[in-house]
Amino acid sequence: MTDDAQLRASDAQRDSAAAEIREHYAAGRLTDDEFTERLDAVYQARTQGELRELRRDLPALRINTGAELAERRRRLRGELIQETGAALVPFLICTVIWAFTGAGGSFWPIWVSLIAIIPLIRNGWALYGPGADLDAYERKRERDRRRDR
Repeated sequence: MTDDAQLRASDAQRDSAAAEIREHYAAGRLTDDEFTERLDAVYQARTQGELRELRRDLPALRINTGAELAERRRRLRGELIQETGAALVPFLICTVIWAFTGAGGSFWPIWVSLIAIIPLIRNGWALYGPGADLDAYERKRERDRRRDR
């Protein structure tokens, strides 16, 4: 163990360790009994070494801060807007054709706009809908990029 293993653990460190154990339980890495045992042990732990020992066999969690999530969403939103802008080009061309041919009848270019609208709604929901999973969304986008190359 490292030198700080014998240092006393603070309430904040115990709360952090408990939050990690809850995350691992939610991910299915711990049974109900293991979860209860470890959670009880976390709040009884006196040293940082004891807290580390309770998490020794669990993988490190990727902690997403609010700023990190906001930055990822901003970047993905920019990509989405760029793609939507490119998909609107055929709609604009069809609208110009419709206008130059007398703008008579129904506004048929609206059907061409679906090329942009459907992916915009689907991807917007993936980014901002309930249960948005940015990791899964980024993996899907990477697979799509590789497929398109």
